[in-house]
Amino acid sequence: MNKIAIMTDSNSGITQKEAEVLRIRVLPMPFLIDGETFFEEISLTQEQFYERLAQDVDISTSQPSPEDVTKAWEELLEENESIVYIPMSSGLSSSCQTAMMLAQEEKYEGRVLVVDDGQVAAPLHQMILDTLDMIEKGYEAEHIRELLEKAGDRMMIYIALQTLEFLKKGGRVTPAAAALGSVFNIKPILKLQTGKLDSFKKCHGMQKAKKTAIEAMQTEIRENFQDALNDGALHLLASSSGTDEENAAWVEEIKEVFPGVPILYDTLSLGVSCHIGPGGMGIGCAVAPDYKRV
Repeated sequence: MNKIAIMTDSNSGITQKEAEVLRIRVLPMPFLIDGETFFEEISLTQEQFYERLAQDVDISTSQPSPEDVTKAWEELLEENESIVYIPMSSGLSSSCQTAMMLAQEEKYEGRVLVVDDGQVAAPLHQMILDTLDMIEKGYEAEHIRELLEKAGDRMMIYIALQTLEFLKKGGRVTPAAAALGSVFNIKPILKLQTGKLDSFKKCHGMQKAKKTAIEAMQTEIRENFQDALNDGALHLLASSSGTDEENAAWVEEIKEVFPGVPILYDTLSLGVSCHIGPGGMGIGCAVAPDYKRV
């Protein structure tokens, strides 16, 4: 029997194919499209999702059913002593709180450890990779959970948005503000850290927004994470919901500014893209959870 299994959800940006390679479990997140339920990558591809998004149909995110969560746990516990389950941030979805309640059942107590790490998208993806590294180092499951839940202040991502339309749909901006933003080519930048998605800055044009996001990351590293960068304990994160060409160009743009720094790149999960729309470009960083904390 293996000692520790890792489970997350598809808002991590980890595909089912990558999950097989990493030997982890990724729970597909459900979506409601015109009242019909679809599951990310299982019954809904990225191409289909963006096609439906462009058609202005009613799309909303949901959370995995308790039955789907516990079924996955049961299967993993047949071959593992314990599970470290790292869902998307409790600040962005109620799925984390639901899992925490389920884990209080006697048969899961002490065996299923739910981590509220405040992350989603590439920061969550990197956290999964860091967890695999800590398991390899021999850390116990409870120690891993403690380190992960303290790591949120050392991970963040800035996302430059191509459109205000989807923030309007989510109630984050008014219809009037969205209309003005379209007229004046306003591109907002959001910052995601410790489970909160906040407005960071507004820019004129996407090029300026991308440049501003990169500069914000430079400042963040210089002021807070320079030691981690020097010691090789920091990864850059790149996420996007653009075309393949736009995504590749974005990664190259980041590499030019941060030569030699390792970069984890993801297309933004559908759960995030649903709220920001196509064409979003994100840059972030993540410090290893056990760096100077063990």
